[in-house]
Amino acid sequence: MAQLSSDGPMRYKDFSADDITALDRTYRTNLINQISGVRTAFLAGTVNGSGQTNLALFNTLLHVGANPPLLGLVFRPLTVPRHTYDNIRETGVFTLNLVHQDLIEAAHVCSAKFPREVSEFDAAGLTPEYRFDFPAPFVGESRLQLAMSWEEEHEIQSNQTIFMVARIRHIRLLEAALTADGHLDTQVTQPAGVSGLDTYFGVEFIRQLEYARPNA
Repeated sequence: MAQLSSDGPMRYKDFSADDITALDRTYRTNLINQISGVRTAFLAGTVNGSGQTNLALFNTLLHVGANPPLLGLVFRPLTVPRHTYDNIRETGVFTLNLVHQDLIEAAHVCSAKFPREVSEFDAAGLTPEYRFDFPAPFVGESRLQLAMSWEEEHEIQSNQTIFMVARIRHIRLLEAALTADGHLDTQVTQPAGVSGLDTYFGVEFIRQLEYARPNA
């Protein structure tokens, strides 16, 4: 069993690898999903060749590189239908739409497993918008929208998840959110953070520091 240990004024709880394996499935899922902390929530907008739209909530977006501009997404194993994944592989494109704090409830609806013929745009009451001659739908209510194209993907051998790399083709955001040096003002975008599968947070600006360099 996991052991409590004392280290100074704080108490810690320790889990060995065997402890983690032995945990109740729901408890283990919650713990491991939240262990990596709060991550920014995005909605991925896709459409298939028949025109059926799909909208899915992701909190696994990460920076891969700036030149070319690349982002990565993690998809769970393809042991069940993954409508977003299937649509991206069929069309080669998708959108990423920042979930701001006023969109949390609507975005959370999109985490449900709807039948393929049901559009999450409709279920969540969100607006699909098409622009820039880009075939995938954007979320009209989002304050930061990205047009993305598939670049490459890799299967993680340890658990068969898919790491997909995509290129940013277009950025659309509120002009007031962009600073003179290219930073984003989170007071304007108000990104929602999510930990695990169902716990949401606001993002508070603390400070901006200078680029760190070794002492001369």
